[in-house]
Amino acid sequence: MDLNRRRFLHGAGTLLGLPWMPSLYARRFHAEPTRTVPVRTAFLHFPNGVWEQQWTPATEGPDYQLTATLQPLQPVRDQVLVLSGLDKPNSRKRDGHAQSTANFLTGMPVARTTGNDISAGGVSVDQLIAKQFGHLTPLPSLVLGVEPVRSGIDRVAGITLLYGSCMSWESQHRPVIPEISPAAVFDRLFGKSIASDPAKRKAGKRLLDTVLEDARALAGQLGRDDRQKLDEYLESVNSIEDRIRFAESPAGQQRLREMADREMRPLRPQEPLEFREHLRTMLDLTAMAFQSDATRTVSLMMANDVSHQTFPFLEGVKDNHHSLSHHQGDPDRIAQYQKINQWYVQQFADFLSKLQAISEHDGTLLDHSMILFGSGMSDGDRHDPDNLPILLAGKAGGRLETGRHLRFSGESTPLCNLYISMLQRMDIPAQQFGDSIAPLI
Repeated sequence: MDLNRRRFLHGAGTLLGLPWMPSLYARRFHAEPTRTVPVRTAFLHFPNGVWEQQWTPATEGPDYQLTATLQPLQPVRDQVLVLSGLDKPNSRKRDGHAQSTANFLTGMPVARTTGNDISAGGVSVDQLIAKQFGHLTPLPSLVLGVEPVRSGIDRVAGITLLYGSCMSWESQHRPVIPEISPAAVFDRLFGKSIASDPAKRKAGKRLLDTVLEDARALAGQLGRDDRQKLDEYLESVNSIEDRIRFAESPAGQQRLREMADREMRPLRPQEPLEFREHLRTMLDLTAMAFQSDATRTVSLMMANDVSHQTFPFLEGVKDNHHSLSHHQGDPDRIAQYQKINQWYVQQFADFLSKLQAISEHDGTLLDHSMILFGSGMSDGDRHDPDNLPILLAGKAGGRLETGRHLRFSGESTPLCNLYISMLQRMDIPAQQFGDSIAPLI
């Protein structure tokens, strides 16, 4: 039986992509010995910079010591490159957060405007990847967020607020608006709206119930390990659907309203804020998209820049993120700022652990990925675009040596040098991107 990664389970209009299962691919690999597992890329952006003194390791190489902010990386340390000394030269003459976000994936000058003549200087690296590989997958790319796109004008900076909500650009003047609804993303991945059939919704019928018959038939063709992998995969999809359904139910909406009413009060550990659940669901959907090869590239804004998100679930954090990024050297505000930085690193580390737990061909899903995590500025108080906080995880199919801290010195090392290296490891023959000078690693 000739099956490949584009094989889908069909049921009641549902399209369910399958993970990599050797039982189904043995014949194809015997006939196509040069075929390789695809490399996936994700670009995760967190807002408002970092407290650099507790971010950048003091030493280089494989024996560097994790700083306080990077401590959550310990379980996945050998899968991560810590990169320091990378700059965005085209942000140096621009004051404000928004421009530093808008060109995070382009590296080019951002047009200062309050009108419709927006520009991030060029296509973003994720969309360049989508143009190269988008025809091979059901979705060319996924562009995700967790906060609504902001409209209007930043009167202080004299610039459109749109820039702080968008980092993915289809072209110089055309941003890709992030999808912030987990239900809409689930629908795009699996081809049938959770709420599209009122009768089934009322009866409590789950989307996966419509494909279990096909799944059971397929299980008969699988080896023991692959049957377990299929069960785990279906359970993961099922769990995400249940979480989304609850969030959209009257009970779920009521719970979110209650959380909003008390969001500045300490919460019991078993009652996470909607923001945390929202972000976790988007990261889980990203993993699912990669596991089923629904797309090869995802960009995710973990919050908008100039985000006023609060973190009452972090002990001692009383103010909102943007305000704390303007710490003005105050030790108490710096301590709160650093805890938020560390929390974002923990979300990144948890996501890597999830990818690492998914076996695929001769390794794991993380082994066949490149996951970039960072912010468009270093210290939010200075709006500094130099020495950006950048982490890169995954082995890129064996093409990337991780587990090190690499420091780049000199007058300027553009972040886009890293993007060139990532493109080349995906066999995209790029010699120049944005303001790049040469490949970085």
